[in-house]
Amino acid sequence: MLLRTDPFRELDRLTQQFLGTTGTWSRPTPMPLDAYRAGDEYVICFDLPGVDPEAIDIDVERNVLTVKAERRPRQQGEDVQWELSERPLGVFSRQVVLADTLDPDGIAADYDEGVLTLRIPVAEKARPRKVAVAHGGARRQIQA
Repeated sequence: MLLRTDPFRELDRLTQQFLGTTGTWSRPTPMPLDAYRAGDEYVICFDLPGVDPEAIDIDVERNVLTVKAERRPRQQGEDVQWELSERPLGVFSRQVVLADTLDPDGIAADYDEGVLTLRIPVAEKARPRKVAVAHGGARRQIQA
């Protein structure tokens, strides 16, 4: 139901084939995610440690879900001298293409312990239905 796009993944694969290298060496994504279906909804969890909830922006345009987040540097005094800084800072963005069977109007978002969880309901038209079979030539009726 979800389509993950990473334009650099295919480039990494082609480069590995061309150079004859094996193993994985793709760049780490600053916003990894998990996605799964739980009953009548899809759940997408984004890892966003150290991000202020006010710095998270979620947009849906057509069937493209875009999550943007900004990780800002911690408060610094004039006497702070950085020795090492490996945690990425700045604005990060991730897009997920939603299937037509999902209802983007019903998305619910929750941010807890550095994890942004989005719950996207399955559209009513995509839910399983039972078809009753009538006897004696009567028409079939769909039961929701």
